[in-house]
Amino acid sequence: MSSEHTYVKAPGKLITPTTVILALIVATGFSIIGYRLVFGLGVISNLSDGYPWGVWLAYDVAAGSAFACGGYSVAILCYIFNGWKYHPMIRSALVTSFFGYALAGLSVMVDIGRYWNAYGFMMPSRWQTNSVLFEVAVCIMGYTVVLLIEFMPSALETLRELKPNSFIKKLADFTAPKLDKVLMFFVVLGMTLPTMHQSSLGTLFVITGQQLHPLWQTNLLPLLFVSNAILLGFAVTLFESGLSAAGFKRPFEAEAFGVAKVVPIVGFFWLAVRFGDLIYRGHILTAFTPSFHMVIFWIETLLITAPIFIFLGKLNPRKLFYTALLLTLGGGMYRIDVYLVGFNPGDNWYAYFPSIPEALITFGFIALEVLAYIVLARLLRLLPAVHTAHN
Repeated sequence: MSSEHTYVKAPGKLITPTTVILALIVATGFSIIGYRLVFGLGVISNLSDGYPWGVWLAYDVAAGSAFACGGYSVAILCYIFNGWKYHPMIRSALVTSFFGYALAGLSVMVDIGRYWNAYGFMMPSRWQTNSVLFEVAVCIMGYTVVLLIEFMPSALETLRELKPNSFIKKLADFTAPKLDKVLMFFVVLGMTLPTMHQSSLGTLFVITGQQLHPLWQTNLLPLLFVSNAILLGFAVTLFESGLSAAGFKRPFEAEAFGVAKVVPIVGFFWLAVRFGDLIYRGHILTAFTPSFHMVIFWIETLLITAPIFIFLGKLNPRKLFYTALLLTLGGGMYRIDVYLVGFNPGDNWYAYFPSIPEALITFGFIALEVLAYIVLARLLRLLPAVHTAHN
């Protein structure tokens, strides 16, 4: 599993106006989390018994975990389809995935009403193995650990550069070859766990029946969620590649153009399943019946379809970056539509919209992920050495 590719640290200082602003956003979000933990969930949120899953679950978990599937998607491309030339992008994709999944787990803890009982999840006697949510929780926790292990070679590589006689260097020298021998096991596990829990995130809303609008309700939600996660994994990897190139003033990674050619394959599969299902269920005309949900459906569809066709043409770094951003927005919107927009618990409940504190907590999570990525990129050999930046 030793990589033949060269990785480098991002140049620049740790403390900059950008990192300071991000730190302030993080501090604001986590201050509100502290307030919520003391005074309760109802004080800072618009959640209700009709809408018990708000922006933290819809965005931070449902959409956020898909945004964090870059490591999953690139691993499939490298190890299953033998696209080893894309391996230089794996480290940055893995670290993005790790923070995305870790923060998804944290957002669940914020959302749990009686969070002090969370320790019960670690007690087998309290497990409800028939629960889809239980399977999602186990897989997400397990995948977060797997991502940490997969990313360890980068940290060990940096630690092995310390002074020859230091204890930490000796420990890293001892651990690195041992980890190298078993890493493929974790790579395989890392491609299995997301397949399981991403499909289960779709299964959760299959069981809502008629409470989910027919434009989104289907028994194929598990398949749509898995393929959507792979699609978003590629989109976010391309978006992150462009963002890091601009932010760290590096050449654009040439491998990104190859990844972009794979996106339409996954995208057209997802669209075929999506519209084929609507035709099979007899709801294709619902997509053309004037309503609020029809408008949302077509915005979501266009945000996904347009980038897929753009990826078929000639690309430059700027065009690739913005196209990946559009696809990220469209793919994420699909998941939020399933979890919030298309869901109707009944006429007895007011429509849900996140409160300002809920939004600030979410912004805090996003800022923490970006800040942590910047810090690690400057401290560890995370980014691939690049030489060309054109198609």
